[in-house]
Amino acid sequence: MIVVDTNVIAFSLIQGDKTKWAQQVRKFDSDWIVPGLWRSEFLNVLATLGKNRILTTEQCLQLWATAETLFSPKERAVDMKDSLVLALKEGITAYDAQYVTLACSLKVRCVTEDRRLLRRFPATTISMRDFCTTRHS
Repeated sequence: MIVVDTNVIAFSLIQGDKTKWAQQVRKFDSDWIVPGLWRSEFLNVLATLGKNRILTTEQCLQLWATAETLFSPKERAVDMKDSLVLALKEGITAYDAQYVTLACSLKVRCVTEDRRLLRRFPATTISMRDFCTTRHS
């Protein structure tokens, strides 16, 4: 079991230069847990790609349906008070704090490509590449 943030979800579903890493992460651990926040963040990713004409409306809708099927059952509640305290203490967004808080509460790693989180929380977060490398070696 791992917590994944929205960028990992996006990389896993939207073909790009980091898709292979996201798929490798899923191969090594397919039990991806997410806070409910992932919905708003992923919806915004799709809206941005649609507005910029990188994806069509139909592609965005299909990706949304796929994401809902895969990740809605994996949602877990996050202690919002703990997230707020962490955000204030560490100077991170309340959004990012929810992923870190969830990982800490479940005593698992949070896989992310957010460099700031990777630097600030090295015991809790791990990049996709590092996750795959440590699992493979």
